[in-house]
Amino acid sequence: MQQLLDHIAEIVGRDHLLTGEAVRQRNADWFTHSPCEAAAIVRPANTEQLSRVMALCHAAGQPVVTHGGLTGVVHGAVAAPNELAVSLERMTAIEAVDPVGGTLTAQAGVPLQRVQEAAVEIGMQFPVDLGARGSCTIGGNIATNAGGIRVIRYGMMRQQVLGLEAVLAGGRVISSMNTMLKNNAGYDLKQLFIGSEGTLGIVTRAVLRLQPALPSEQCALVSVPSFEALTRLLNLAPRRIGLSAFEALWNSHYRLMTEESGAHTPPLATDSPFYAILESQGMDTERDAEQFQALLEEAFEAELITDAVLASSEAQRQAIWAIREDIEALVRTLKPMFSFDISLPIPAMETYVEGLEQRLAEAFPGVARLVAFGHLGDGNLHIMVTVRDAAAECRRAVEQLVYAPLAEIGGSVSAEHGIGLEKRDYLHFSRSEEEVATMRLLKQALDPKGLLNPGKVLG
Repeated sequence: MQQLLDHIAEIVGRDHLLTGEAVRQRNADWFTHSPCEAAAIVRPANTEQLSRVMALCHAAGQPVVTHGGLTGVVHGAVAAPNELAVSLERMTAIEAVDPVGGTLTAQAGVPLQRVQEAAVEIGMQFPVDLGARGSCTIGGNIATNAGGIRVIRYGMMRQQVLGLEAVLAGGRVISSMNTMLKNNAGYDLKQLFIGSEGTLGIVTRAVLRLQPALPSEQCALVSVPSFEALTRLLNLAPRRIGLSAFEALWNSHYRLMTEESGAHTPPLATDSPFYAILESQGMDTERDAEQFQALLEEAFEAELITDAVLASSEAQRQAIWAIREDIEALVRTLKPMFSFDISLPIPAMETYVEGLEQRLAEAFPGVARLVAFGHLGDGNLHIMVTVRDAAAECRRAVEQLVYAPLAEIGGSVSAEHGIGLEKRDYLHFSRSEEEVATMRLLKQALDPKGLLNPGKVLG
């Protein structure tokens, strides 16, 4: 391997080939903070350098794992000692911003927040938004088809990508940097790489679709008396306001993040079975505020909500969202815990969560605990489970309890976080044999030696 590393250093520069302790000082996993174990970390400056590096690795049969912002939670960036990590941290240029066409062209290492800020500078917005916005990268967002809090209005990352460029396992560059909304000229090759978690190619650049800026923003936290009322509120809200986010918090989550942990002051009493964060975006602040207030009043009269706090400042808005987005406090309070990111039909959510609580209580009497919250409007739930005193030993049993019922109700073991290593053995609960076989066919065609992110997604 040393000869290969020497050749790679000639391409990227000796300072950009990290080995030994410089590698170990880096984390490879957000939840566990485990050190990177790769043989080396390669930091190319551009697509051309990465192409040459991958050609060398392909010729040598050297497996490669891609690193973005390292905010993933399914061990998708974990590298073994015999593997190289390719970090795109030097590829951070925003190459072009087109206010007329409504596009932004960025290299894969650009943090999501920088793209959001660049869009604001020209009076537009990039609508994908998630708690890790300051660290996660555009390449990682594309590779995992990131979701976030505004999927209900704007869709997943897939809907924001007009074109992209990727380097294949053998070093060939596929450049499909389309800037048009409509382009039906043959296969849409970018879709192969969006959500593929670096197993089919390494995304290096992308053309992103921007949306008009909506300067009016309204936000409220409400108490909801039942799940049935929660779903009725979800159906009512987009008919009355320009709904951009609808986050549901089970009592288990809200009470833990406020009263129990002390991390946040509870804006509302902690005795309601459900809570929801509603946010709207629009163009007319006065009119939008009136419509938002009217929605809350209508929801009160219909007994869909029992209490509400309306943010009257950006600080109050951020305080409300912090209850939902403070994952560090959640992890700290529940540690050790298992994190699950699932999708399922909205009508099945209440029964699913209640059933899971019952199954956990039967399997781990007196020591299991479940916390639930998520992007209710797009069918995505985040489930946190902790089992006191026996967490590490019971992980597989807990995973089976969480994932197995999803097959019967048409759910998915991954809503927005991907498969990585963590969910690989449960992919069959959400994909048929024919689908998995087709995935393997694509993998074999684009990466015949199995060098890209080996072991992830398909094994």
